[in-house]
Amino acid sequence: MLTLTATPIPRTLHLSLAGLRDLTLIETAPRDRSPILTFVEPWDDALLEEAFAREIDRGGQVFMVHNRIETIDTIAERVRTLAPRARVGVAHGQMAAEELEKVMRFFVAGEVDILVSTMIVESGLDVANANTMVVHDAHRFGLAQLYQLRGRVGRSHRRAYCYLLVPDSIDAEAEERLKVLEHHTDLGSGYRIALRDLELRGAGNLLGAEQSGHAQAVGFDLYLRWLEETVRSLRGQGTVEQPAPPDVVLDHPAHLPDGYVPDDDVKLDLYRRLARSASSGEIDGLRDELRERFGPLPPTVETLLDMTRLRVMGAALGLQNVLVRGDEARLTFRPGTTPRLAGLTSALDDVQLAAEVRRTVPLSLRLMRLGGEPIVPALVRALRKAS
Repeated sequence: MLTLTATPIPRTLHLSLAGLRDLTLIETAPRDRSPILTFVEPWDDALLEEAFAREIDRGGQVFMVHNRIETIDTIAERVRTLAPRARVGVAHGQMAAEELEKVMRFFVAGEVDILVSTMIVESGLDVANANTMVVHDAHRFGLAQLYQLRGRVGRSHRRAYCYLLVPDSIDAEAEERLKVLEHHTDLGSGYRIALRDLELRGAGNLLGAEQSGHAQAVGFDLYLRWLEETVRSLRGQGTVEQPAPPDVVLDHPAHLPDGYVPDDDVKLDLYRRLARSASSGEIDGLRDELRERFGPLPPTVETLLDMTRLRVMGAALGLQNVLVRGDEARLTFRPGTTPRLAGLTSALDDVQLAAEVRRTVPLSLRLMRLGGEPIVPALVRALRKAS
């Protein structure tokens, strides 16, 4: 008896993200494997006729998924019309066990060219000779289901194709799911698809009995940070209080221009990574990455990196506010902070910045540029030396 099983991957992913279970990612594809070409298209007889003929001409087989038992025989007849040379089989869960097993064994043995079936082929099948997948009404499926279905092809050295057939007009959520699958075609992309699925559907209350709620209410990144803190607290590890970063105000534009980083998703990811940077080394590494991916850094990007450095180093020094205007800067320390003035004064002298005490409690310094480099890079170097 042929048995088909499915693994509840999303729950495992939740527990891994929460730190309750270990997570191992296998992102290296087997030898000679190629990404599955994925297309989102309306039903087109010419397109399907070409897809069927290409696969059969090279001696391969086709999955045709139609998840409606009431009309599956009608779809099978249309497939026979489009591929008259093909041997077409039908499989669904309401068939007698012996008949279903017979059809599936014929398909695995290569005696059926096109298998028209429901979702029963979602997982558990390994037919290396089947390298074309057609999913009818793909907008009715979930993202995880579509990813599992697509995984039925591309299991050999041959180029595989997946056609997701949808009506001309579908709702926005379904379109978003299909875009994710169409975009992530590279081998080993399952983890990224699962994360996106988690964002789209909501993560729920992972640490309680009530499985409801949505991560997007507070943002996925913030949700995971809160989750990490809760897990550490439950384990008795406590949380490490990080010094609050200062407010940094510059009179120079500091951002990632559209002409430098055109993709909005990439830009948001870079901003998020900058906001979470905890050391100058992380910022320097991100700067090198930007140069490698997008080319020489525009002045606005250099200023953005310097502003992030001021926030990171200013937090360690106990700064509350950093204000830069023209060739002057104002540094205000948090109440109760006792900075090492000797080391800070020496660092300011080295970069040609003169310091004047404007207020003693809380300490406030006025810095003036005497020459040399612009004040923002000079201030960054001074705080780096004083840290």
